[in-house]
Amino acid sequence: MDEAAEDIRRVLTIVYRGLESLSPHDLERTLSFDMEWVAPHEAEKAVKALVVAGWLHEANGLLSPSVSLGEVTVPFGWFPRPNRLLSPVPANQAAAPQPNVQRGEGKAQATAPEVGLPETMEAGHETGGDPRAKLTQRVVRFIARQSGLEVEELHRRAQRKQAAFDLITPWLAYALVAREQGLPMNEIVDALAVV
Repeated sequence: MDEAAEDIRRVLTIVYRGLESLSPHDLERTLSFDMEWVAPHEAEKAVKALVVAGWLHEANGLLSPSVSLGEVTVPFGWFPRPNRLLSPVPANQAAAPQPNVQRGEGKAQATAPEVGLPETMEAGHETGGDPRAKLTQRVVRFIARQSGLEVEELHRRAQRKQAAFDLITPWLAYALVAREQGLPMNEIVDALAVV
């Protein structure tokens, strides 16, 4: 599938998790203030562009995805490129996602977005527009040393935080786990500080 189309599917999966529709203003707020994927002055343009490109449709003043999202995997620390929201590829040109069938009970099950350390982070590549995402591995190691928890246990707890709070970043989920463990937050904040 086209990478630009996959990014739009990821955006819609995250934004519409547990929701069928949103008002245009709520969607703009989510894209700009909540997720910080576009600047506030660009959010309205992004929403209109997604409607024009066929990714969203409007009914009774509410916007809903107009494409089947299928199974969408969202890598740890992922951020969309703002230009992909401001100038999205047309939805009708994007290939339909392939359903993922998990064996076990004989039923197809959609899997939740993955939360784990991405290969791009391990290789030291850029992880998107959030500079803190690049620091996540270092913070995880620090929390593991200070708390005595295994890294796998930290991942599990951070996944639970993300599932509970829906729209938080992975590094914030780890910071919440550190707080829960009673670690001094000044050190965590300093570790996540970006200049």
